[in-house]
Amino acid sequence: MSYHFSYESLLAASQAANWRIEDIIGEGETLDFSKPFMPESFARVGPIACLSDAEKLKLNQIRGCGYLYTFGLAEEFILPFVMDHARSALHVDDARTRALLQFAGEEAKHIDLFHRFYDAFVQGFGTRCGMIGPAEAISQAVLAHHPLGIGMVTLHIEWMTQKHFTESVRDAQDLDPLFRSVLKHHWAEEMQHAQLDEAIVRTLAAQAGPEEVEAGFQDFLKIAALLDGGLMQQLELDIESLQAAIGRELGEAEREEIRAVQRQAIRYTYLGSGLVHPRFLAVMEEVRPGSREELLAMAPAFS
Repeated sequence: MSYHFSYESLLAASQAANWRIEDIIGEGETLDFSKPFMPESFARVGPIACLSDAEKLKLNQIRGCGYLYTFGLAEEFILPFVMDHARSALHVDDARTRALLQFAGEEAKHIDLFHRFYDAFVQGFGTRCGMIGPAEAISQAVLAHHPLGIGMVTLHIEWMTQKHFTESVRDAQDLDPLFRSVLKHHWAEEMQHAQLDEAIVRTLAAQAGPEEVEAGFQDFLKIAALLDGGLMQQLELDIESLQAAIGRELGEAEREEIRAVQRQAIRYTYLGSGLVHPRFLAVMEEVRPGSREELLAMAPAFS
């Protein structure tokens, strides 16, 4: 594979794309709750027969709130991971250090952005939505794994967010404009993050022997399983949030129908869609030959 980037070019691109939170969620900016937030390809509320159109819209918006909250959770462990990597070679390459610290600073900004979005969402939606956590506990659980495994998970998340925006959000004019704006600005900075994380994964893999690379890959799978468990807990919270939002208690048959559809929708959104990203697969195959075949074999279970 051929990669044409440098730390200097990524730093320059990041500085050019830089934005302020106040320019996105500022005074007078409100969410339009007459519109969906999530593309149907991810929300998959359409097939749920037990819900009315108005109730499906509520579930779509709950999923949209959870989408940004979940990426905020991910950035809670990505931030210290990147800072640790920057510290490891602090005096080696000034451009590298500055690019990685810019990466970390932008992740901190994204966490703040998503917190503000949640507050704006609750104010307009009318009821609070339960979210998994606390964030510190999830971050600690992920960071207890091998650094290479964490880097692989981060790479998966970074390229996945690129795929989501370019293929499903950028041209979706039916979605709430403010939600799209948040994702657009997030995407603009994550473009550089994905390439920086590729460099991190290659560096960690180059410093490791074959057994350690394998340990990193196995920890990638363990972290994915950990996150999947959290996503299934989030599904139950989404059902509770939906009941509060629509003002009626769902019967067990209705809850099970929602679970069946949303289980796969959530797994595809956060796991399956990233597992098949060509760039992610290419880097994984480069650092651990055989990864592409294994990951592609896993993907249908999360589609």
